[in-house]
Amino acid sequence: MFHYYVWVRSAQYRGNQALTYKSSSKLLPGTVVEVTLRKQKVFGIIIKEVPKPVFPTKPIDKVIDIPVLPKVTLELAVWLQKFYPSPIGIITQLFIPKVINFVNQDKYPETALVKSSLQPSLTADQKLAIAHIQKPDTYILHGRTGSGKTRVYTELAAKTIKNGRSVLVLSPEIGLTSQLAITFRQIFGNRVIVLHSQLTDKQRGIAWLRVLKAKLPIVVIGPRSALFCPITNLGLIVVDESHDQAYKQGQSPYYHATRVASQLSHLHQAILIFGSATPAVADYYMALEKRKPVVHLDQLAISQHQKHKVIIVDLKNREQFPRTPHLSLPLIQAMTRSLERNEQSLLYLNRRGTARITLCQKCGWQALCSRCDLPLTYHGDKHQLQCHVCGYHQIPVTSCPKCGNTEIILHGFGTKAVVEEVSRIFPEARVLRFDTDNLKPERLENQYQNIIEGKVDILIGTQVLAKGLDLPHLSTLGVIAADSSLYLPDYTAQERTYQLLTQVLGRIGRGHTESQAIIQTYHPDSQLLKASLQNDWNSFYDAEIQERQQYKYPPFCHLLKLTCKRTSAASAEKASQLIKDQLASSGLAIQVEGPAPAFHEKVSDKYYWQLVIKANKRSSLLSAIAEIPTNGWSYDIDPIDLL
Repeated sequence: MFHYYVWVRSAQYRGNQALTYKSSSKLLPGTVVEVTLRKQKVFGIIIKEVPKPVFPTKPIDKVIDIPVLPKVTLELAVWLQKFYPSPIGIITQLFIPKVINFVNQDKYPETALVKSSLQPSLTADQKLAIAHIQKPDTYILHGRTGSGKTRVYTELAAKTIKNGRSVLVLSPEIGLTSQLAITFRQIFGNRVIVLHSQLTDKQRGIAWLRVLKAKLPIVVIGPRSALFCPITNLGLIVVDESHDQAYKQGQSPYYHATRVASQLSHLHQAILIFGSATPAVADYYMALEKRKPVVHLDQLAISQHQKHKVIIVDLKNREQFPRTPHLSLPLIQAMTRSLERNEQSLLYLNRRGTARITLCQKCGWQALCSRCDLPLTYHGDKHQLQCHVCGYHQIPVTSCPKCGNTEIILHGFGTKAVVEEVSRIFPEARVLRFDTDNLKPERLENQYQNIIEGKVDILIGTQVLAKGLDLPHLSTLGVIAADSSLYLPDYTAQERTYQLLTQVLGRIGRGHTESQAIIQTYHPDSQLLKASLQNDWNSFYDAEIQERQQYKYPPFCHLLKLTCKRTSAASAEKASQLIKDQLASSGLAIQVEGPAPAFHEKVSDKYYWQLVIKANKRSSLLSAIAEIPTNGWSYDIDPIDLL
C-alpha cells in the first residue's frame, strides 16, 4: 500500500497542509485523482509519496485517466500557496477545472501554422522593439495607444512557436480576449486555445484538457485564470494592458497576475512582456531600479493622415448643455456628424444604472440598502432600486416612507440614463450599452463582431470600453465625466484617472478616420488632464512617484490590508484595536495604520473595519498574517487599493 500527500479541490477544506490518502497503485506527482472529502467526491492532485502515517487514511477512489500535470504546474502551485497564503482547497481550484471532459483529440487536430495575408507589415518602431526582445527576461513594452503592440506580440509568438515552445497571452477583460483570439487565430489557426470564466464548466474542461494533451506548441489566451492551465514548454508570456486592475484577484487567494506571471516565466525560463500605454507606476519604477529593459513604441502603427481634434467642455458652464443635462452641445453636434457619415460614437461613463440617489425633496429621506446603509441605484429599464454591493433590490417607492411626500426625485446618473438621453435625441440610431449589468448575449465579447462591422452606431459604457479595443468606424469619443475616479479616497486615484483617460482617448486618433474627442470635466485646467491629452507619461510619472515616496506607498513599501467583520461597528472597532495592539507588541518591523471603517463599512448586515500595514520587507507582512485569527478576519497582501 502506498501513501500520498494530496491537494484536494474543495473550498470546504480550509487547511494549509496536504491531506494523506492511500492507494494500492504507484502514482506519480501530478496525477489527478478523485477522493472522498467529508462524504463528497472531489478532485485532487498527488503531490508526493509519503511514509505510512500513524493515523487511519482513506483510499484514493479513482485515478483520472489523463496525463499527469507538468512539474512546473506543481511548482507554481506550491509557490502560490506560500506567496499568497491561502487554504490549499481554494488554491487547488485554480489548477483543476470543476469538470474534466474526456474528449477525442481528433476533433481538434493540431494543424500547421496559418499564413495570414491580413497581418500588416511591421513598422520600423515595431522591428526595433522586437530586436530588443530576444532572450528570457522581463520587458515592459511601453507603447502609446495605436502603436501596434498586438502586432509585436504576434510576431514574437510566431518566433516562439517556430522554436518549438508555447505562448500564453493574458488579457484583463473577456471582451478583449475575444479580440485577441480573432487576431491570433488568423495566424495560428486551431493552435489557439481560449480559456475564461464565461465558458461553461464543460467547455472549460475541454479547453483545459486540450492544453494538457497538446503535443505541438500552442497559444493559450485568457484572463488571469489562464495562468494556471497545465501548459508545458512555455517560451513567451504576454500580459496585455498590464496596468489593469482586473489582474488582481478579488477573493482568496488575493494574487496579482503580473507577479504570478513573473514566477511562471522564471520556472519556464520564458520571455515575459508587460504591455501597456500606461504602465503601473510601481512596475515601471521597479523595472528602472532593477535595470529591466523598457521598450518603447512611440509611433502610430497606421500613418496618421486623418485629423484628430480634442474639445474640452467645462461642466460648470451649464450653457453648454441646452438640450440634455449630461450631453453638451459640442458632443451632440459631433455625434450627429458621425451618424451622417455612418460612423460610430463612443460615450464613456464609469457609473452604472440610471440614477445614483433617490430622495425625498421635502424631508431629505434617502433610499438606502437596509443591509449595507448605501444609496440604492435606480435602474430605469427594470424600474428597480438596487444595491451594487450586496445585490439587494426593491420596487421604487411612490411616496416618502418618512413624511408621505410624493415628490421623490432622482440625483446623479449612470450609463442607463445616458442611453435614455441618446435614444431620445437620436431615435433612429442603433445604441448598445456595455457594463456589468449586461446579460450574456449583450456582453462585449458577443457583440464585438457587430461593432467592428459597423452595425452599431453609438456605444455607451463603463471602463470595459476603455481598454485596448481597435474600433475602425469610431470617429466621436465623448467622456461624460472625466473627473469621477479622482474623488475616490485612495492613494491610487490619480494613477487610475490618468490610466482611464489615456486608455479611453486611445480609442480614437488611431489613423482609421477623422475623429474628435469631447472631454467634459469640472477641472479643465487640470495638469493630470493635460498630461493625458498630450500623452505625456513622463510628467505624470515623475509627479506621482514623488508623492508615493513622500507618503510611503508602493513601490516604497509593501502593503497588507486586514479586514475585520463583525455584527456591530463597536465590536469590529474593538477587535481591530486588539489586533493592532497585538501586532505592535510582536516585534515585527511593520507600521500599522488604523483601525478605521472600511470604504464600505456595512455590507449585508455586517460591519467592516480595517488596518493597513506597511513594511519594507514583504516577509514581515507574511509574519503578520500568521498572527491574525481566522474567525471574522480576512487579509489582502499587495492590495491594488485601500478602499
